[in-house]
Amino acid sequence: MEEKYVIGIDYGTDSCRGVIVSTVDGSEIAEHVFYYPRWAKKLYCSPKDSMYRQHPLDYIEGLHSILENLTNTVDEEIVKEIVGISVDTTGSTPCVVDEKGMPLALKEEFKDNPNAMFVLWKDHTSVKEAEEITETAKSWGGIDYTQYIGGVYSSEWYFAKLLNIFRNDVAVKDAFHSFVEHCDFIPALLTGVSDVNAIKRSRCAGGHKGMWHEYYNGLPSQEFLTTIDPLFDGIREKLYDKTFTADVSVGKIDASFVEKYNLPENTKIGVGAFDCHMGAVGGNIHENALVKVIGTSTCDIVIKNNDEVKDQLIEGICGQVNGSVVKGKLGMEAGQSAFGDFYAWYKSILEWPLKFIENDEEREAIADKMLYELEKEAKKLEPSEVIILDWINGRRTPFANQNLKAAIMGLDLSVDAPRLYRSIIESTVYGAKAIADQFKESNIELNQIIAIGGVAKKSALAMQIMADVTNMPVHVSKSEQAVALGAACFASVVGGVYNTIEEAQENMASEIEVTYEPEPKAVKKYEELYKKYLAFAASQEKNFY
Repeated sequence: MEEKYVIGIDYGTDSCRGVIVSTVDGSEIAEHVFYYPRWAKKLYCSPKDSMYRQHPLDYIEGLHSILENLTNTVDEEIVKEIVGISVDTTGSTPCVVDEKGMPLALKEEFKDNPNAMFVLWKDHTSVKEAEEITETAKSWGGIDYTQYIGGVYSSEWYFAKLLNIFRNDVAVKDAFHSFVEHCDFIPALLTGVSDVNAIKRSRCAGGHKGMWHEYYNGLPSQEFLTTIDPLFDGIREKLYDKTFTADVSVGKIDASFVEKYNLPENTKIGVGAFDCHMGAVGGNIHENALVKVIGTSTCDIVIKNNDEVKDQLIEGICGQVNGSVVKGKLGMEAGQSAFGDFYAWYKSILEWPLKFIENDEEREAIADKMLYELEKEAKKLEPSEVIILDWINGRRTPFANQNLKAAIMGLDLSVDAPRLYRSIIESTVYGAKAIADQFKESNIELNQIIAIGGVAKKSALAMQIMADVTNMPVHVSKSEQAVALGAACFASVVGGVYNTIEEAQENMASEIEVTYEPEPKAVKKYEELYKKYLAFAASQEKNFY
């Protein structure tokens, strides 16, 4: 087989990273990571208001930094053999755009307006709007447009975010030409699209976050959207009907990128998708496996043959969409609004006194040593009787409810820092089990977990607890950049090297680095503790929310 190369680009919450990958065996030839400078300064965010916005310049500068560094790192002969580029992003992370498909924040009058920027997945300013969408879908007398997305609309999703912006910013509403997901914007940028109506929209994004479905022949009707709020009147014609799977080409790379980075002019650009969906492919997803992309939050992906699920509706998840992961198969998504974010919160609490140490190297050394010792000591402990609810950023699934807050039960004076740390880990894994059980209760067979992402690689303790609590083996992918590798797999199909994603996976997807098997004694103990978690969760939700 003649060796060709592809580029996979993964846009995460804090940074984006790109890889050049061989299509022969999936080996990584070059890698570059770009940290968003404005995001690092915490600009355009207000945690107390659950507002998290990202400036489009962070994304655009990241794209150029990745392409420049990757193409300068390898020999020209490799660059000449690049045949495709595919991109994944967080989501739903949409933005109001002008008639050319460009974010309003790129205009002078909107450059510092958060409502003209990308509304990050973790932004929960539209909880009220999400509740109204769910209520309207159940009560308006027509189609329940939430039926294929778990029955509950989330504040993390497309229409809730748009309605919130319309209600709070007349200037942005008046300048609105369309609403574009981050994963649709980058491919459009790479191909030089200058008409918003020419942007190819992602099946993954539209189906899981925008209520798009083949059964409706597109997005929800204008009548339904107007029933939610008259501010939506006339919006339907400014959005889209068609969506495309990620194995489809958007077009050839724009001449400006060819000139800047010496990329081949025939380089194909793929339709974008969300990070968890492409990451599942990079982690070598297959039926009966639950792929968990574990980072600041988690996204959980399951695939099934359409014929096996047929007309069954799976409640409480983030959607079931034909072709959202692998063409011809049903992609099902769930997830947790916080996972690594919970650990990071605890870390920031413990590190607070370190800010008084002026020497940066000394401060960082102490912090690193502290976390290492914390994990080491927590590993020695038995399963914790301190029960914590993992809702520190609300609950994504099962059954989205972003009003929920974390809570602790069982604290006493014997609880020290390692014990509390272990309890936090256990809480996130209890949330993971609730998701797995939701699938199983809907007759979706699961017998193993494939874990990818930063937490999966860094915390052996978390992965062992995951195996014990879920009573399933946890396979951790070898690739450090499994999500970007998944994007590269799609680029290989878009670039014509392979005919299907399954073929690309056979040759390019990540191997398993380590497997954590359930320990029978711990499994039995966690069965008891998980019942307490469920009882505590039910009590808190009923009495306080």
